[in-house]
Amino acid sequence: SLPVIKVGRMAGQFAKPRSEPDEVRGDVTLPSYRGDIINTEAFTPEARRNNPMNMVKAYHQSAQTLNILRAFSTGGYADLSRLHAWNLDFVEQTDEGSRYRKFATKVDESLRFMKAIGVNTADDTFKKTDFYTAHECLLLPYEQALTRQDSTTGKWYDCSAHMLWVGERTRELDGAHLEFTRGIGNPLGVKISDKCTPEELIRICDTMNPNNTPGKLTIIVRMGAEKLRKNLPGLIRAVQREGKSVIWISDAVHGNTRKTESGFKTRDFDNIRSELRAFFDVHDEMGSHPGGMHLEMTGEDVTECTGGVSDVTEDTLGDRYNTYCDPRLNGSQALELAFLVAERLRLRTGLPPIE
Repeated sequence: SLPVIKVGRMAGQFAKPRSEPDEVRGDVTLPSYRGDIINTEAFTPEARRNNPMNMVKAYHQSAQTLNILRAFSTGGYADLSRLHAWNLDFVEQTDEGSRYRKFATKVDESLRFMKAIGVNTADDTFKKTDFYTAHECLLLPYEQALTRQDSTTGKWYDCSAHMLWVGERTRELDGAHLEFTRGIGNPLGVKISDKCTPEELIRICDTMNPNNTPGKLTIIVRMGAEKLRKNLPGLIRAVQREGKSVIWISDAVHGNTRKTESGFKTRDFDNIRSELRAFFDVHDEMGSHPGGMHLEMTGEDVTECTGGVSDVTEDTLGDRYNTYCDPRLNGSQALELAFLVAERLRLRTGLPPIE
């Protein structure tokens, strides 16, 4: 089996990058909604005005979320013996839900066997898990205010999250965001689209990880399946040639966002799945390691992304379209992708398919 590091984009993701500085509705033009840490979504001059006190509210909200995460990850909720209890009611009727239940039953059998031969399954290894937080390093005044120097090592860390990444829109080589991340000791990431050249990627690696520390820098690829097959090999080749130590992660959601004729922002499950498959295929061809995936998902039975076993269509998007920002995969769609990735990883390690 492979170790899995779980990182949640939560407890800090309150800033929203925007392509346009203003939003127009009819004859009215107002500043764009930039996330609750800056302004609010209501289309009024008062709501769209920048409010620095929102940063204080975001900090307190993040602290509360972290407390809940600690309680769940160390308080018994992560106990492997609860695997059946993690399932969601609306997933029960799907093929993926059936596969999940079979998988959970095998885990139960393994746990019973370990108990029978004297393994202590009450140990923390079986009952607790490590869970880390991350968000985009976008609002620099907030990140700077939460940066502290470690008194024992002298290194600087941004304490707003365990990991921070720089987005596609703010990764300019001479920009403030790369300059800020260059000085902190946190694990870092950078979003890369088909616009990034191999030469630019190497310069980004040199800036964000000048000592080439293993595990320090993650390259988060967002391109769409066809562009990924065309552009990713050259980026991997450049990294291999220069001996750069990076982790490759697929962000198969952000490169597949579109707007329907009815005005809903959505993502097609088939396109997300195609990009994930392309990501694994390219790494197989290049002899490199697919290090992970980045998803926007929820355990709720929402109808925000079309397709998948939940059979969401453009006509049914409005049934439970609850997001205030980007569309999310629902529980059954996320589970379907999880099994896809698990099968590919088992194939790479020579293990038989999950039955």
